[in-house]
Amino acid sequence: MTAPEGSPSDEKPGILDRLRARMPWFDHVMRAQQRYNDSKGDFYAAGITYFTIFALFPLLMVGFSIGGFVLASEPQLLDQLEAKIRSAVSGDLGQQLVTLMDSAIDSRGTVGIIGLATAAWAGLGWMANLREALSQMWGLFRDEPPGFLKTKLSDLLALLSTFAAIVVTVALSALGNSSIVENVLNWLGFPDSTVLTVLLRVASIAVSILVSWLLFTWMIARLPRESATFRSSVRAGLIAAVAFEIFKLVASIYLKTVLTGPAGATFGPVLGLMVFAYITARLILFSTAWAATTAENLAEAPIPAPGPAVIRNRIITRPGLAPWQAGAAAAAGALGALSLSRWRKR
Repeated sequence: MTAPEGSPSDEKPGILDRLRARMPWFDHVMRAQQRYNDSKGDFYAAGITYFTIFALFPLLMVGFSIGGFVLASEPQLLDQLEAKIRSAVSGDLGQQLVTLMDSAIDSRGTVGIIGLATAAWAGLGWMANLREALSQMWGLFRDEPPGFLKTKLSDLLALLSTFAAIVVTVALSALGNSSIVENVLNWLGFPDSTVLTVLLRVASIAVSILVSWLLFTWMIARLPRESATFRSSVRAGLIAAVAFEIFKLVASIYLKTVLTGPAGATFGPVLGLMVFAYITARLILFSTAWAATTAENLAEAPIPAPGPAVIRNRIITRPGLAPWQAGAAAAAGALGALSLSRWRKR
């Protein structure tokens, strides 16, 4: 018996289905995108971006406080800075700027304490959102979350370790900067050449990818609420590192063209920072979804044995017929029998 025309059995697979069947890597990308969408990746990326921008203001307060302590301990440096302000801005405006700077230095302790407290609060929110997003990408759904204090202490430890990892990453990236290496080679007496410049540029990109690889791998594998597999995280971290390096190159070219105009010079840095944080967050979350949808992580988990069955007997008591109910039933039966006998005689 053949199926009628237009039935589902006659429909051919679409182009995406054919590509997924033909190319396993493309099928993996589509699975990762599906996991990213199902886990609300864009929603979590927006939350990470918000807390990233929000945490910059208290960090600036901490920076101003540190600068105030440095200027207060160096009177000569403070005098030189005030002289430069008066020479650059003449009249009452220059004096007002100097007075404002002196008041900021006097309140450096209060500004630093408020900045540290606000930075800790914003940092904990950033870390909580990031860890929850990574856990969702891995499919780690918790039925019973731990207590509030335990969660905050865990987020604080993760925040401190992440901050230390970022500092090490930035330091290694700075050491791998081509300009710094070129200055060191010039100081050592090596002549300038085009080949040496190209080699230094390639080496700086390789070092940047390497340190980003280490950072992203650590974030993907260890920042979720429950530590994930490290093997798939290594490959996902490499994908994130290479894509991040390409994104930095494109972003640097774009910012050079945008910041030339007055509007770009005013709003360009803020918008550029927001876009940079959002794209980076999406990149990390998608790489985590890619790691979570690898073959070893999609294997069927063993089904646990069910718990012991509990048999509970239910005793139901039903009351008997009342005397008047029994008499009525007997009368009805007698009346029915009498009627039946008369009908048979007729």
